[in-house]
Formats: sequence, C-alpha cells, structure tokens
Amino acid sequence: MSINQLTIKKKVEIEGLGLHSGLPVNLKIFPAAKDTGICFIRTDLKKSKPIYANWKNISPANLCTKICNDDGQSISTIEHLMFSFYALKITNLIIEINGPEVPIMDGSAKIFIDEIFTAGLIEQNKKINYINILKSFEINNSNKYIKYEPTNNNVLEVNYQLDYKDQLIKKQNFKLKNAQKNYSEVSSCRTFCHQEDLEKIFAMGLAKGGSLENAIVISGNKVLNQEGLRCKDEFVRHKILDFLGDFYLSGFFISGKITCRQGGHELTAALLKKIFQNNENFYTYSENNSINQVSKKNPLNISKIQAIV
Repeated sequence: MSINQLTIKKKVEIEGLGLHSGLPVNLKIFPAAKDTGICFIRTDLKKSKPIYANWKNISPANLCTKICNDDGQSISTIEHLMFSFYALKITNLIIEINGPEVPIMDGSAKIFIDEIFTAGLIEQNKKINYINILKSFEINNSNKYIKYEPTNNNVLEVNYQLDYKDQLIKKQNFKLKNAQKNYSEVSSCRTFCHQEDLEKIFAMGLAKGGSLENAIVISGNKVLNQEGLRCKDEFVRHKILDFLGDFYLSGFFISGKITCRQGGHELTAALLKKIFQNNENFYTYSENNSINQVSKKNPLNISKIQAIV
C-alpha cells in the first residue's frame, strides 16, 4: 500500500529543559516541502548549518542519541522526538532549536505527539519510497543482542526483552506487533534510571535537568515518583520507544521483525550501519513497484536532504 509524504499544517512550538544539559530549550517545528526529510537547525549558533536526521550523522554520545553535521554542529537526545515523527508517519519537517539538546518534557513522547496532533498533518503530492532489506542482520555485544529479519508482512514488529539484576525491573518482555499502528502502547512510557546510578551519571556531567517530573527513578524495589508507573512494564515499553526513534534514522518506514535483548542507542546505531553500509543488502522501490535505479546504485546517498523520499 503506497502512502504520501507527510508534514504538519502549521508551526508547533515547545519549551522545556534539556535532560542532560539542564538548559531551557525552545523548539519550533515547521512544515517542510516534499523531499526535505527531517532537518534540525541550531538557531543559537551564528553560522548554523542543517543537521539531517540520518544514520550517517549519528555521533557517539552517552545515554542518548546525537547527530552531527560536517561542521561539528550537533543536536542530542532526539530519540523521543524522532519516535513521534515515526509514529505519525511524518517525513518532512524543519526543526529550529536554540540549544544543543531536545527538551525532555515528561520523559516520554506523549507531549510531542499531542502538540503535533493539535497542529494537524497534511499529505503532500508525492509518494514515499519503500525499502526491501534482503537478509537478516544481527549485532552482539556482551550480553546485548539485536536482530533484524525481513518478513512478508508490511509492518514492523518489535520483540524486546530486559533482564536487570535489580529488585524491581528484573525480567520484562514486550512485543509490539505493528509499531506504527500501535504506537500508543509505548508513546507515554518514560525514561528511567536507578537511584544508585545517579552519582555516576552526575559525575559524567549528565542529567543536570533530570527530575521526578521527567524520569522514573528506582530505589531498591520501589519507584520514587509519586504517581507511580503508568503501566507495570513501562521500562521495557520505553526501550521500544527509544529503539523506534533511533531506527527512524534509517530514513524509511522499515517493515520486518526486530528481536532485542538489553539493547540501547549504540546497538541500534550499529545495526543501521551494518544494514546500510553495503548497497547489496537492500533496494528501494517506488509506488509502481519498479526499482529506483538511482537509489539502487547509491541508496540513501543522493543527498542528505533526500534521506526520506
């Protein structure tokens, strides 16, 4: 089934704190023309250049996802916002931001999605391109594991497992059978940390904006947040939210099956790199099912501005 490219009807403006920087952030999301892709602009920099949401631009970071352009300009903690764009099937946007980090809001994607819904969505007069990934790929790193498998279903299924040696999370497993259709099953699930890890996180210069208003904090077998959990397996569901936000840096609405154990931002980035580093691993095709010859020769590299077409 072919679908059109999508943008928003009018500007969305959001203010909040950066989770790691602790700085106040103003975020403005603007409609964009077809074939633009998802593009960030740092308005706090004098010579700001576009930072495109593309797997090639992923830069090493601690406890978040960060993208960087060729001039070293970066934007971090983009995963919850990118999940919102993925869930709502949005392909073209310009995001102006006056700092180095997307605001954390309540620690989930709920506020982003609500604000975008209020602004409204508009279809554009061009179809998206599809991608066929031709084989399975997997990444192993110590006790962490992630695997992609192509399927005959036109949806993305994510089966995610957590296995913590703590008193509360322990083992959790959640399967999201149709990631875009059922996104609401994970969209309001918040980021989390263990209280005993906070000293180490603070020593790294991170989580300066963290609080019980934007993260679940676990102490022993208890949750310190007064409201408690939004669902009993909120932890693993949030990990799926993070994964989908990161996976959208592929530039496509990928179908298939993901199986993951103890994953994270680095593992997802490694999976994307493994899939897309070799043009023989996949091909793209248009709505009439003909192979896009340009993309087959040089897929996802026509220009960064066409990361989503």
